[in-house]
Amino acid sequence: MEVDKVVHLPRLSRVAVCGGTHGNELSGVYLVKELLKAKNVMKEDNDDEERPASVLMVLSNPWAMQQCRRYVNTDLNRCFTHAALSGPVSKKDPYEMIRSKELNALLGPKGSPEAVDLVCDLHNTTSNMGLCLIAYSDCDWICLHIFRYLQRQMPDIPMRYIHLDVSSKESYSLDSVGKHGFAMEIGPQPHGVVRSNIYTTMKHGVQHVLDWVRFYNSGTVFEGGFVDVYTTVKNMDYPRDSETGNITAAIHPQLQVQSEMYLHFFIY
Repeated sequence: MEVDKVVHLPRLSRVAVCGGTHGNELSGVYLVKELLKAKNVMKEDNDDEERPASVLMVLSNPWAMQQCRRYVNTDLNRCFTHAALSGPVSKKDPYEMIRSKELNALLGPKGSPEAVDLVCDLHNTTSNMGLCLIAYSDCDWICLHIFRYLQRQMPDIPMRYIHLDVSSKESYSLDSVGKHGFAMEIGPQPHGVVRSNIYTTMKHGVQHVLDWVRFYNSGTVFEGGFVDVYTTVKNMDYPRDSETGNITAAIHPQLQVQSEMYLHFFIY
């Protein structure tokens, strides 16, 4: 995508970095815990023009984290539609439905002027896909410029900007609560473990995101240019038995590595 004009957007006064939306994707869990312990992540400055954004560090799904599971009752990263968030609260509701309303109260309400300006939701994948930003929009200037900045600051890390095209359906994941938002997904890393190189990549990526926000809020003008955006062409399921619905095939070994990035969309 080519950006060929100057766009002026409001300051990003409130930013949220979330980890543990899926409780067994541990890089984000441990990174947010580390950032919560650090008292000098972002220091206040006396100059209002240079003052950094308020950064919220959020552990999204504590119960799933405790059990090292993707979720307890239902996938939290599917619980942020307006219909789900506006429903009445009941003790009989799945835990993640209750938690989504708590997060919406903390970071939103979704779609309102009070919502945080930017949500960065941290994920891991078993796919060998490097660092990917996954967003609902393919023309969000904030997300696109952050991605270009990451590419320049981390040139040795394979990166892709993935447009999660839900077409007529409503956005449903945690990052959709903010005015701007994306998932930062990094792999390969098995669920339930932390790989040092993947954790370090995520840590550097998050720090560069926060650096970009600071530069942006201080009035830095960023150059336009090209951004390659990957989007969904079609969904292809595995062959299945017509009677039982069971999967009857696997990815051929010669295609496995080439296909891993695309197979990822089955689980996001």
